[in-house]
Amino acid sequence: MNKPERTTPRWGLTFGAGFAAFGAYFCMYAFRKPFTAATFAGADDIGGIDFKVALVIAQVIGYALSKFIGIKVIAELRSGQRALLFLSLIVFAELALVGFGLVGNHWLALPMLFLNGLPLGMIWGIVFSYLEGRRTTEILSAMLCVSFIVSSGAVKSVGAWIMQDIWTGPPLAGMFWMPAITGALFFLPLMGFIYWLYRLPPPTRNDELARSKRAPMSGADRRNLLRRLGPGLVGIVLYYVLITAFRDVRDNFAAELWAALGYGDAPAVFTLAELPIAILTLGTLVAGYFISSNRVALRYYHGLIVGSTLLILLSTLAFSAGRLDGAYWMVLVGLGLYLGYVPLNAIYFDRLIGAFREVATAGFLIYVADASGYAGSVGVLLVKNTGGLAVSWLGFFVGLAYVAGLAGLVFALFSWWSFERKLGTTDHDFTTAEPIPGT
Repeated sequence: MNKPERTTPRWGLTFGAGFAAFGAYFCMYAFRKPFTAATFAGADDIGGIDFKVALVIAQVIGYALSKFIGIKVIAELRSGQRALLFLSLIVFAELALVGFGLVGNHWLALPMLFLNGLPLGMIWGIVFSYLEGRRTTEILSAMLCVSFIVSSGAVKSVGAWIMQDIWTGPPLAGMFWMPAITGALFFLPLMGFIYWLYRLPPPTRNDELARSKRAPMSGADRRNLLRRLGPGLVGIVLYYVLITAFRDVRDNFAAELWAALGYGDAPAVFTLAELPIAILTLGTLVAGYFISSNRVALRYYHGLIVGSTLLILLSTLAFSAGRLDGAYWMVLVGLGLYLGYVPLNAIYFDRLIGAFREVATAGFLIYVADASGYAGSVGVLLVKNTGGLAVSWLGFFVGLAYVAGLAGLVFALFSWWSFERKLGTTDHDFTTAEPIPGT
């Protein structure tokens, strides 16, 4: 006789899975972001572009291309392939960082960082594939998303520590070797977290009833899903393009922004500024767990996204008027961007699929948005550095805050209206199903 399936989530398993996902993605950032803690002062410009800016653009292009590749790879990825692919991508990224250290102050540093970004864009989809389609996906997603809020600052703090207190050679050489050293420090913990994810059980029958079944998608499946979601998806992807570009400037040029605000000699600020953002964002995702109706949950996340644009706008207006200190402004715009960015990287598309009862993967929709977002990010960086804009990074960031806030508000409201209209044509409310007592 079959053993009856539990009708309530196993919380030990839930928090263990969430911690494994948090740890795996946190460690991935050690292979991606530490180089941005360096200023690369003294390095030669490349084609008239500042050396660090050229590095950021090269890595973001590789990362964006990875997202486009991931649209197909993640949608078709089977469970037995995930762990090996994860490990292979990380090894490839670390070898590129070793190459970055070897070539040093040379234009060949650009292809090294391009190759570093190329595999890393698919890591998010692999990790989230272990978590999606469960009744506890909100909780799991919250724990996972905290990682990319705090990890970027944390690994940059580690990188700054290596350059200041560990590296004893020429300072410029230390800037080139620091990323590979940081990645090596996190490699063994990452292997442990990958194995932990590998050992997680798949979603249960009750999970599938609540959130709809998740299955690999063929090319025809992907095209049909995009047609069915229509204009609402276009609106939310355009919002995501803006918020991703805004986040990337804040993240990649945090050292320059904090220095302009008077905090250039405080490495810990990278981490400390992100902690309140992580806690508050975590709370909003956890709150979504208690919403059983997928339709109501979708409204809740749309409300968060709209609110995020208003927070960015109002805090930037206060900062520009001299009524808000720069440090508080950085925290508030960070909170605003992550309140919108985080749901779209995880639970928003999971709930969207559940609301429409689609047999699909949230990872596919996440990668459609992500690929578009990082393509937009590359465009913004090129405009800043080749468009003849004689403005500091701080001035550029303030202007971008207004654009992301205003245009993002329009796109977010349009998407909300479009999905409400489409859901309004259905005969009943697609809610989280009642659990069955056995299988």
